[in-house]
Amino acid sequence: MTATKWTEKYRPRRLKEVLGNGKAVSEMEAWARSWERGVPEKRAVVLYGPPGVGKTSAALALAEEMGWDEIEMNASDSRTATAIQKVAGAASKMTTFSGRKRLVILDEADNLYGSADRGGSAAMSKLVRETDQPVVLIANDYYGLSKPLREATMGIAFRRITKGTIASAMREICRAEEAGCTPEMIEEIADNSGGDLRSALNDLQAALEGALHPGEVATGVRDAKSSIFDAVAKILRGSNLGEAVKVAWSLDESPEDLIHWIDENLPTVYGTADLAAGYDRLSRADVFLGRVRRRQNYGLWRYASFMMTAGVQAARREKKGGYVPFRPPSYWRRMGQTKGARQVRDSAAKKIGRHCHISARVARAEMMGFFGLLLKDQKKGPRVAALLEFTVEEIALLLGTKPTTKKVAKLYEAAQEMIEEERVSQIEEAWGGSQKVEVAGHRGRPRRQDKTRSGAPDERPSGSISMEIDPEDGKTEPAGEDEPVENPSADLGQDSDPTEPEKDGRQRSLFDF
Repeated sequence: MTATKWTEKYRPRRLKEVLGNGKAVSEMEAWARSWERGVPEKRAVVLYGPPGVGKTSAALALAEEMGWDEIEMNASDSRTATAIQKVAGAASKMTTFSGRKRLVILDEADNLYGSADRGGSAAMSKLVRETDQPVVLIANDYYGLSKPLREATMGIAFRRITKGTIASAMREICRAEEAGCTPEMIEEIADNSGGDLRSALNDLQAALEGALHPGEVATGVRDAKSSIFDAVAKILRGSNLGEAVKVAWSLDESPEDLIHWIDENLPTVYGTADLAAGYDRLSRADVFLGRVRRRQNYGLWRYASFMMTAGVQAARREKKGGYVPFRPPSYWRRMGQTKGARQVRDSAAKKIGRHCHISARVARAEMMGFFGLLLKDQKKGPRVAALLEFTVEEIALLLGTKPTTKKVAKLYEAAQEMIEEERVSQIEEAWGGSQKVEVAGHRGRPRRQDKTRSGAPDERPSGSISMEIDPEDGKTEPAGEDEPVENPSADLGQDSDPTEPEKDGRQRSLFDF
């Protein structure tokens, strides 16, 4: 046996060798031919579908057949905005030395998440709109892509490969490898593949390299997991209550997530008469999930799973025929769309909570409206915004308007001016240390006089002379006798304002109101 993986050794080199997805291959080829006539309207395509059905193989075979160079950015790469612009962005703009086109392949485009991929989705959207070279995105979940990205590309769906096609491909490989494959072994592996040709070939190679007796497939057969779409179909359209319960446990989805899938697709399968009963069972499952969250007793998950699977299925009395396109929960999509607004709300609540010495939850529930009223006040609004350092988005949220309005911009600018003034005031106070500015009697210039530890100025004998440094020539000269000044601010041309010293000698802050 060779050490080479069969999935790589027998990877398709031409589009006609891609199995089980003739329609998708035809659409890919038509899109590629359109590049020969210029830049098409859709400069990028998205190949989406379950894993192991030939999406990446089809993309590589397309480049081979069209005579294009290819550059691939896979899941192991860091796909930040900078990385995508540096690698894929540069490749999409520059032609090769030979003048041939370059196919840019971005694998697992639906798995952009976390700090490692920050900004990657926006960079990808920009890439597919501005590219001068053909681009292929590969994804398992089409709706895992952002809406702008889906609108800028052409989607091509890849379906699961039939059991017969997988069995036929395995027989051809066994014949080429001169391996002792029995019909029972091939049948068993094909049954467990779940339409995944790649996994079937890996299982076949592992079984044959395990020195098994003919007809035995022990370690080679994988424990295939049902996809979420298949599970929802079996729950809502099936008639076997036990199978509905089992399929829920075979999923890599928690009951907390599965209930959203059933909630989204229940109206597409159940008629009017059965819909109320179905939602009644689903609501009971939600009650158990609530108890799990409150009590942290995950043993109650089994009751929730039973009600949302067998319970919902038992509520159906009429069967609905025809094809039903199951879709992911719209709740998740709405949560994703409002994620930014919720982050702004939580950020403002935390700032209010810190200032008022309450929790962010209480601030969000009880204080947001009050601070919105404070911001509307022409005098206090800028001071409140400066004190809590609200951003433009937070001010707009509290005022109930958009961040682009003139009112928000004016309030934010006034707050920033106050923050800058306070910063300058603090710098001047720190630079002066524990010194206080007074008016020198004989020159009319300010003179700094040291304070004692208690804050009162040093006492000097009446008529004493202090030395002062002239800022112009740096020389030391007598400062003359002190002359009392009843109102220093009046002599300096200053009006009385909140920043003038109080009677206790404390400098008032700009934020005291």
